[in-house]
Amino acid sequence: MIETWRWFGPSDSISLQKIRQAGATGIVTSLHEVKTGDVWTIEAISKHKKLIEDAGLQWTVIESIPVHNDIKTRTGNYLQLIENYKESVKNAAACGVYTICYNFMPVVDWTRTNLMYRLPNNSHALRFEMTDFAAYDMYMLERKGAEESYEPMVKEKALERFSKMNELERQELEKNIIAGLPGGEGSYTRDSIRAAIQQFIELGTEGFRQNLFLFLQAIIPDAEAAGAKMCIHPDDPPFSLFGLPRVVSTASDAQALLDACPSPANGLTMCAGSYGARGDNNLVQMARDFGSRIYFVHLRNVIREADGSFYESDHLAGDNDMVGLVEALLSEEKRRSQEADGKPYLSIPMRPDHGHLLEDELNQPGVKPGYSYVGRLKGLAELRGVIHTVGNFVNRQ
Repeated sequence: MIETWRWFGPSDSISLQKIRQAGATGIVTSLHEVKTGDVWTIEAISKHKKLIEDAGLQWTVIESIPVHNDIKTRTGNYLQLIENYKESVKNAAACGVYTICYNFMPVVDWTRTNLMYRLPNNSHALRFEMTDFAAYDMYMLERKGAEESYEPMVKEKALERFSKMNELERQELEKNIIAGLPGGEGSYTRDSIRAAIQQFIELGTEGFRQNLFLFLQAIIPDAEAAGAKMCIHPDDPPFSLFGLPRVVSTASDAQALLDACPSPANGLTMCAGSYGARGDNNLVQMARDFGSRIYFVHLRNVIREADGSFYESDHLAGDNDMVGLVEALLSEEKRRSQEADGKPYLSIPMRPDHGHLLEDELNQPGVKPGYSYVGRLKGLAELRGVIHTVGNFVNRQ
């Protein structure tokens, strides 16, 4: 597997030199300065790529070329936006960057309610707390029909929780949910998010799923011709928020997506933390079933709770079988190598996704939630050990 690292560009507080010193060889990044929907030009891609290569690294994965909401709803100028997306994919491939991670989440990207959840060792993790989210949805956003989205026990706890929040706590909760997190695509006000939510709810799950399939059927032929690999990121969390449709949350969702556009260019990002936030997703089996179409991996672990809440654990200490997942992915790489018969084959890039905020960086400016240097370095070191050990076992089989 190729060890990669998420980099947010020249303004990132973590330099390319630090990333290289961590032992990663590949960079996962995006052109964050390009407005969603605009074309990524060869000039802009080449300039960004040169920065990375001058530091002795490779731009391995684009994460991501954002998909405009008008494409997701098939409204406004969506046909031109799809053409722009095709051009961006072709330009990336022309510059030698072939693996493109993207998502099709409605309204909000990855969502957490607490960015500083204190663990027993006094480090801090990211957390999604169902009670807090329900409290925001019902009593701050006051979304029409919100009460129908939650179980009675959750609603009871949410009312109690909301009544005890002070104004600063309420503002922080709203900021965490709708103001945008690292790698996300913009932010909302309370009024604008209400309007966006309603637009997607009216589409319904199957209507939204069809919009995804139509998008893929439009772009995948161009991606395949250019040699690009599109790999969709699952919903995060992998269940409905705000009553919104979710269409990349389960193994059956992934199978339907692959079946809708059966091309080698249409693939998956195996995000262990996202898929793994559902107890009914068997990550090891998914890696075996979809291995040939997995082109990128986020290795992250979670501790799940009965009501849907979860927090991000140490990489090897959560509810997901990280060792088993690594074994399945390395077995897939071995299969690719054997079928290639000595010719180059597609290795699987992985990155240590998120990391705990440890004391060394606790008060440092510029540290993004989930993207501390030391926390991810710790995760990468642990995963590197697993990959090395399991790799020896796989190769002897």
